[in-house]
Amino acid sequence: MPGPLENLRIVDLSRIVAGPLATQILSDYGAEVIKVEHPQGGDDSRQWAPPHAPDGQAAYFFAVNRGKRSITIDLKHPRGKALVLDLVRWGDVLIENFKPGTMDDLGLGWETLRDVNPGLIYCAISGFGATGPYRERAGYDAIMQGFSGLMSITGENEGAPVKVGVALIDAITALYAHGAILAALRHRDRSGLGQYLELSLMECGIAALINAATAYLVGGEVQGRWGSAHPSLVPYQAFRARDGYLMVGAGNERLWKAFCEVLGAPEWADDPRYGSNARRVACRTELVRDIEARLQTRDRDDWVARFAEAGLPAGPINDIQQVFEDPQVRHRRMAVEVEHPTAGRVRLPGIPVKFGGTPAAVQGPPPTLGQHTDEVLRDVLGLSAAAIGELRGSGALGAPVAA
Repeated sequence: MPGPLENLRIVDLSRIVAGPLATQILSDYGAEVIKVEHPQGGDDSRQWAPPHAPDGQAAYFFAVNRGKRSITIDLKHPRGKALVLDLVRWGDVLIENFKPGTMDDLGLGWETLRDVNPGLIYCAISGFGATGPYRERAGYDAIMQGFSGLMSITGENEGAPVKVGVALIDAITALYAHGAILAALRHRDRSGLGQYLELSLMECGIAALINAATAYLVGGEVQGRWGSAHPSLVPYQAFRARDGYLMVGAGNERLWKAFCEVLGAPEWADDPRYGSNARRVACRTELVRDIEARLQTRDRDDWVARFAEAGLPAGPINDIQQVFEDPQVRHRRMAVEVEHPTAGRVRLPGIPVKFGGTPAAVQGPPPTLGQHTDEVLRDVLGLSAAAIGELRGSGALGAPVAA
């Protein structure tokens, strides 16, 4: 059964994480994604190793590029630019994450491309935004985790600021980008007109602060670092059991009473020191110490099962291997296998959204560099083998082929 975005064509000029992840999501939903890469090396993340796939390619690239067709084009070559214009003419969406102004300098900016295709959705992603005093600055995820304030609220109270263990702001930006593209396509369905979308890692990172942002904007409070704990709820954090860590939270009085029962301390529910969440927050240090003393009498999974039976939100703190070996994760097919042309059979993360009528599906493995160049030029642009060979000789697809 076709995916919900069947017959949607995306010209993907983005690299690294945010743009490629956005287009990978759209590919999973059935869109055709043509990944345009630089002939020398391609997407930077192809070199972000170790770890490696079985064929030596960077595993990082595999995370955000499955289901795409790779074509190499030299964007500075006049005939390379002409190829991009031809792809845009037959496309629905273009996404890029060059430094602001780069596409205009190449002669491939929004003003030019909308004349080629008035229905085009053009999505530009940058570090700090296309305007303002920082528009020229580079904006990798780690830099933005610091700039946006995220690192200032991540880590233990007395420790140094800590980066989240994945490129979280890149991922958040990808989600905003894919949603904005779908919204713009909905508008095009009504009006027939494309539009220009512009996102930055900075703005998406700030938007992701949610309650930490409003704590300051509304309440005037600057949130500090709480480790795994919650600034406004107790208990709601990681605790050490006898053989590992678990996360458990009691977000209301009913759950607090259930928590006390499971813990074997029903008297705590009537203790005036803990009679409301505000009082428990005030007594945080003492209460957390007493909770941990009881939790360390049993194993982690035993406590998780007991809390789950009582209807409490609780779960183990897994490492990555434990995640993919978990029976619930397996049942929900959050790891899928694909056949890669050089790495063989590889496992990749599954699709988190389950469509009832138009199911999403992994469209294929991550491409090797330029794997589909001839195929795209032939099938999408209608070029003959002789014309493709002539393009290769010109250098538009990379270095000219030696005679």
